[in-house]
Amino acid sequence: QNMTIFSFQSLFFTSLLCTGALAWQPLNPTRTRTRSRASSVETLSIVWQQKHERTRPLPFQRFAASTAISEKDTTPTLNPLSLFNSKTRQKDVLVPVQPGKFSMYTCGPTVYDYAHVGNFRAFLTYDLLKRVLEYYGYEVTHICNLTDVDDKIIKRANEQGLKDVTELTLKFEGLFFDDLKALNIRPATEYPRATEHIQEMMDMILLLRDEGLAYETSDGSWYFRTQSQSTYGTQLVQLNYDEMESSERGSADEKEHFADFCLWKAFKEGIDREDAAWASDDIQKGRPGWHLECSAMARKFFGANTIDLHGGGVDLKFPHHENEIAQSEGAAGGQTFCNCWFHNGFVNIGDEKMSKSLGNFLTLRTACPTVLDVRAYRYLVISSQYRNPLAFTQQGMDASKNAIKRIDKVRDQIKETLAQGKLGDQENTDDSVIAKKTVPSAMSNFEASLVDDLSMPRASASLFSIVKAAEQEFKRVAKEGDTGNLDLIGLAAILGAMDKMDQIFGIFYEVPLTEEEQEEADNDDGSVPEEVLQLVFERTDAKESKDWELADSLRNRITALGFAVKDVKGGEPIVSRI
Repeated sequence: QNMTIFSFQSLFFTSLLCTGALAWQPLNPTRTRTRSRASSVETLSIVWQQKHERTRPLPFQRFAASTAISEKDTTPTLNPLSLFNSKTRQKDVLVPVQPGKFSMYTCGPTVYDYAHVGNFRAFLTYDLLKRVLEYYGYEVTHICNLTDVDDKIIKRANEQGLKDVTELTLKFEGLFFDDLKALNIRPATEYPRATEHIQEMMDMILLLRDEGLAYETSDGSWYFRTQSQSTYGTQLVQLNYDEMESSERGSADEKEHFADFCLWKAFKEGIDREDAAWASDDIQKGRPGWHLECSAMARKFFGANTIDLHGGGVDLKFPHHENEIAQSEGAAGGQTFCNCWFHNGFVNIGDEKMSKSLGNFLTLRTACPTVLDVRAYRYLVISSQYRNPLAFTQQGMDASKNAIKRIDKVRDQIKETLAQGKLGDQENTDDSVIAKKTVPSAMSNFEASLVDDLSMPRASASLFSIVKAAEQEFKRVAKEGDTGNLDLIGLAAILGAMDKMDQIFGIFYEVPLTEEEQEEADNDDGSVPEEVLQLVFERTDAKESKDWELADSLRNRITALGFAVKDVKGGEPIVSRI
């Protein structure tokens, strides 16, 4: 098992957070508005959560249009957050360049095929960090690039005999966004395509040339002069040139040093395509190198300013991110490109990293065929320690699905109880040990875990501590046979805390249908088999008898038959195909 090593700095900070010694301040008092959350029990007077409204930047067109982000359930606070910085090799407290706002650039997909579940660990890690920052009231400007010109893209387009390379890239771009929506990933502020910023890439090459850091070979390719930058190979890694092999990319014989990397690839007849090639007065016909794309687009959206956060998979540290630093800092006269670099661990199958090159990858659609599978995969990744390797196994997915079902069961049970219950003798929070002690303790531990390098296993433990408290309360009352003695205030507090924690976990949502699934649904005649209807009737009877275990078992049988049942307050349940 991997153990988290805490620095004295992070322990000191966490103790301040837990004891309340840190000040909790609103992001902008003039824009903060709080409202009481309406309770299902009208007489329930406890105000457990507050909502905050703020303006968000417009996200990427098609993806974000159908991705609603719920309001925050707490007044925002500008709490410091410690995150492991791959550059300093330690956990650092994040301090944004611009107070109250974080700039974040992350590496996106190469859109020539389906992204696999290993790829989505990176995008879920971006989502996790962004959710935590927004939870504490920070504004996040997030740029995630789309690589739509690349060796693999050109090869695939040629193999398929496509007239235009965009026939390939736009198709898989759309499928990528479908998967992001399915995983409930909050959209980036912008998703720029590499092909839309070729001019910026050419301009950066010329900037590097003027700084003595770029040179052209006889075929028209351009390379970065690594030996003219003293910090190259020392930022995120420690290169050992004696162990490095000479690169075979481009005109290797004309490179000044074998470590020099390609900025611009000259056009090659019979290999490259006219619809994926560009030229200018200073740059011969060709296409950009992969590393250059990210540097140019980060500069486009954030200027020459230092950005706060840059992320990706651990395999991108070298060469991609090390080369990005070299290019960006070279073009900016040595100014720091990014203050904090964060990297997520691999998703492994067996003892190997999941990858397309190894042929052991699974797409989201094949690995997660049901809505429960999709939610379970999100929970599996979010609840892990992001820097550690994650094994994708059937046992792990089964455990995650069971966790989701347990959480859903308790949450639904609380909602139904609050909708039907009465306060009885409870008058205030002091009458409830759960509301007074259990939930505040869980929330304190939950928030302490967030700010300590996104320690999500600890955050999950906090979630299940209140799930267990609710289960024990229902068992206690069932044993005593007096449902009127339920701690409704405590249950309302648990429900509020679960919803608040879900601002980070993001597991309480309906998985949207893909276009193909929607088309199938539209063609479905809507008939429900008699067997399923009988199970629905039996489940309704079990719920009315408050036999929650039987009701849950019947729901699972309904799901196994390919149907979902949704309860409607005061009406008949809705049955639909999964």
